[in-house]
Amino acid sequence: MKKIVVWSLIASLAGFLFGFDTVVISGADKKLQDLWHSSDAFHGTVVMGMALWGTVFGAIFGGIPTNKIGRKNTLLWIGILFFISAIGSAFANDPIIFAVFRFIGGLGVGASTIAAPAYISEIAPAKDRGKLVAFYQFNIVLGILVAFLSNYLLRNTGENSWRWMMGVQAIPSFIYTLFIFTIPESPRWLLSKSRNEEAKDVLQRMYPGDDVEELISEIHLDNNSAAANENIFLKKYRTPLILAFFIAFFNQLSGINAFLYYSPRIFQEAGLGESTALLSSIGIGATNLVFTLVGVFLIDKLGRKVLMYIGSIGYIISLSLVAMAFFLHWQGMAVPIFLFLFIASHAIGQGAVIWVFISEIFPNHLRASGQAFGSTTHWILAAIIPSLIPFLFSTIGPGVVFLFFAVMMVFQLAFVAVLMPETKGISLEELSKKLIKK
Repeated sequence: MKKIVVWSLIASLAGFLFGFDTVVISGADKKLQDLWHSSDAFHGTVVMGMALWGTVFGAIFGGIPTNKIGRKNTLLWIGILFFISAIGSAFANDPIIFAVFRFIGGLGVGASTIAAPAYISEIAPAKDRGKLVAFYQFNIVLGILVAFLSNYLLRNTGENSWRWMMGVQAIPSFIYTLFIFTIPESPRWLLSKSRNEEAKDVLQRMYPGDDVEELISEIHLDNNSAAANENIFLKKYRTPLILAFFIAFFNQLSGINAFLYYSPRIFQEAGLGESTALLSSIGIGATNLVFTLVGVFLIDKLGRKVLMYIGSIGYIISLSLVAMAFFLHWQGMAVPIFLFLFIASHAIGQGAVIWVFISEIFPNHLRASGQAFGSTTHWILAAIIPSLIPFLFSTIGPGVVFLFFAVMMVFQLAFVAVLMPETKGISLEELSKKLIKK
């Protein structure tokens, strides 16, 4: 079991690079616009936004290498993409070159949301699978906090401080890539490619002293019942497809990325000064980390569905309170306190559950494709919703926006109650039998 935990932790470090890469650009934001004299539109869509579109492409196409060359090799290439992106962004001398290298990093982010959860779910024992896959989410949140800290520490390194901010990611990218060489390939992927002896060797390393033939037979049964030319859009896979779509859909319709991208703006809209707004934003990062840890601890004890109930109810209460604060013009620390409750609800519910749940509900031979579908749904909405926030705030107002998010979370609560199955403690092969309609 100790080996499985170590391998899972190493694979989950792709999440750390994801979180770091997403946030590190915030420290270079204004410096780059001043340096290249970019218009707001060009700066927002090209310099700042290109990584996000790289993420969408990485999510759409990341299932292909995860299926073809394997989970481990895809994780290796993700590390290389992050390393190239960090070095290239740091040495870029014009906005187009900078955007190209940021796009490359985005590809790594998108692909990591497929390969890392798929790999961990396939090596983890059923009783610990939720916790081990949730390490990925914890590392995303940790990467975000470390990027904020890194930017703060490097802010006074001269007029080219932005180069150091962007380039420092090469260090964790290089270390992660070296670590990936030490993990084995997923035995379930090896068996799906008829590399049976290699799979047996890996399983014997995972469960020394155990007879692994029974597990191999069970995995083979799941693989053999599947035609090589199947895809996730066949009628019999409708249930996992609908589940993956809705959990990704509601993840973003909570407004989580709008909060993370615009928290200082939201706090200022609520009447806080700029310095208090920035301080409150750091508080959001800390709250996110603490409650993600709570979610990781509870996911295999209480189950995915219970955490989603807790998160959904917390969302509805906190978002309703935020909307009321704007409608009734409550001043002071009311909005930050309600938003801390929102972040805690997200971290313990959707934050802990989404990548675990999507990685569990598809059969072995279609896991990467299913993960790609869920990730793509997530990232397209993550690109669209935050981009609308400044416009919506100035037209209909923040109170209406937050009320809309609260109503969407009532629908999420209904989804959890009516459609979402509990996956805690059930083997991947058993889940396939339950969710696939023959």
